[in-house]
Amino acid sequence: MLLMAVFALSSAAIAQSEKPLTLVVPFPPGGSTDITARTIQSKLAERIGRPVVIENRPGAASQIATQHVARSAPDGNTLLISFDNHSINPIVKPNLPYDTFKDFVGVSLLVRFPLVIAANPSVPGNNLAEFIAAAKKRPGFYSYASTGIGSLNHLAMEDIKRKAGIFVLHVPYGGGGPAITAVVGNTASLTLLSYAALRGQIQADKLKALAVTGAQRLPELPNTPTVAESGYPGFEAYSWIGAFAPANTPAAVVKKLTADFQAVLNDPEIKSKLTQGGFDVQASDGPALERYAKREFERWQQFVKNTKLNLED
Repeated sequence: MLLMAVFALSSAAIAQSEKPLTLVVPFPPGGSTDITARTIQSKLAERIGRPVVIENRPGAASQIATQHVARSAPDGNTLLISFDNHSINPIVKPNLPYDTFKDFVGVSLLVRFPLVIAANPSVPGNNLAEFIAAAKKRPGFYSYASTGIGSLNHLAMEDIKRKAGIFVLHVPYGGGGPAITAVVGNTASLTLLSYAALRGQIQADKLKALAVTGAQRLPELPNTPTVAESGYPGFEAYSWIGAFAPANTPAAVVKKLTADFQAVLNDPEIKSKLTQGGFDVQASDGPALERYAKREFERWQQFVKNTKLNLED
């Protein structure tokens, strides 16, 4: 048995050395998940000594990419760079073609970050409180673009809407890039995404920041209040990005991948780039990612149950 285990690990190591590492991103280019993957791509390739390929597989609120990785060979060559809806999809879709908590093993919680609520410049108000006052006067006139039904920006905005007593129409898109395009083009009034995804448009005055969903203001947006400061004490919501491998990936392979990701995320250059984008680098181990994903599932499952929020397409 010991000899067979050693042989299996050796085979996995050989397979890794001969193939590129593919990071499967469940969204189109331009969103937070894609930005994070591309930020670490070259440094990760340098560390592991083989190419790192970013493969965007958008669709079905990340289910297409997630199912693909779940069915991939458990050899450490194909990883899912997952978003917060990894935890939320089991709430939205009771009949997923994979088991979120059994078909994957955590590699690392890469980053955590608050969302920035950003609006088209034509939308009234220079902060969230002013926008809410305007929205109360015109129920249903304004809309917000999310990255999909059941995504964290969907649930966070629904929470804000209920606390504020406003009706703002939800318009789901297939990722952060399309959501930004919709708001810049005034097809939707506002969106909630990472500062990294919104930075260029905010700096070009094509979008204006109304609030951030974290416990503190972002250093990059010192004049933008938190949602809590806007009249909703205690409110906070963080999106997150983690790396998962298919279940049954050898423990030694997962451990090596964890060490590689942690080293790259803690590299001063990479950490600086991510921090400047509004990301809070976590660089956790696999078990910490799995615990965090389960806690987020439980939190939002309770929210959906309490509010009876409709999550059907």
